[in-house]
Amino acid sequence: MPIDFDVKRWEKIKDDARRWWTGDLKRPLIHLRLYGADPGRPEPALSKMPRTASYGFAVSTHAIVDRWDYDLSCITYLGDAFPAIIPDFGPGVIAAFMGGKTVVAYDTVWFQPQTDTPINQLTFQPDVQNPWFLHVKELMMCGLERWQGQVQLGMTDLGGNLDILSSFRPGEKLLLDLYDDPEHVKKRTWDAHKAWWFYFDAFNAVLQPVNPGYTAWTPIFSEDPYYMLQCDFCFMIGPDMFDAFVKPELSASCKRLTNPFYHLDGPGQLPHLDSLLTIPELKGVQWVPGSGQPDVTHWAHVYRKIRDAGKFIQFFGTMATFESVVAQLGSAEGIVFLGTEPISREAEVISFLKKYGAA
Repeated sequence: MPIDFDVKRWEKIKDDARRWWTGDLKRPLIHLRLYGADPGRPEPALSKMPRTASYGFAVSTHAIVDRWDYDLSCITYLGDAFPAIIPDFGPGVIAAFMGGKTVVAYDTVWFQPQTDTPINQLTFQPDVQNPWFLHVKELMMCGLERWQGQVQLGMTDLGGNLDILSSFRPGEKLLLDLYDDPEHVKKRTWDAHKAWWFYFDAFNAVLQPVNPGYTAWTPIFSEDPYYMLQCDFCFMIGPDMFDAFVKPELSASCKRLTNPFYHLDGPGQLPHLDSLLTIPELKGVQWVPGSGQPDVTHWAHVYRKIRDAGKFIQFFGTMATFESVVAQLGSAEGIVFLGTEPISREAEVISFLKKYGAA
């Protein structure tokens, strides 16, 4: 059978998300995807890959989209979940769009400079003829043609601003630049900001208005512009440098997005949380504890700080971890939760969703 998601269900997704963003829904958004459904069709010859970039340029976009369609057909969408996919070319793919060297492994992608260019000589010029940009654009167009709005095509992972700079000034070079040439770092940051928004707008010109709305690599649905902003580089710097080099650009992007979230990745970023929460336009924070850290149930103090600042909370986990976090916070309002379960647990999942008003 084809992807099991009709227009009526999309209308409910839109209505509930609209009310959640405005604080009127009075319940959490709970996205639960059940894997193992019968797709009702043979599996394509093209194998499933961890990242879209792994297919390379030789594989047709139609074959990739057909593979996506099969995988989405193997999922049952419950609660606030909906079919969504992104062309996944690795975080910070803007570096590839602007001439960076792209190294594709089986499950990850790295971006490196073609030459060792000093920070004061770097230039960022959007290139609409770049083969990586054209490939992502073609995938989006192919998906829109195939699904006609039944599947939400998310924005590719454009990356964070200093993360993009670090692709051109790798290793310790950008860290040294912060001390040795701070003014040119700031100038390049705003150059990257302009390029980021050029590509964001260019892709949205393709995706809208066929796309139901906006999503990113974290598929929180919004009818208005949304993105999961990030700066993974900032785990290596202190609060003063965060405020000088990251926050101004981040605040400017938050002003341009109706529903911006921030990806807070690991304890190394926690020193920046207080500063982040003072950005008025920032709507919410995604907390990811990181590899080797206690799971999401051990960070109630982080969630309380986010909630006390009037921001939304997003995390991944299981039904059990969700209930643990909610018990610690005393309420599930203002949370968006994403999880997966086997289809054998469907009855249990439906009972769980009813408990929180999401079924």
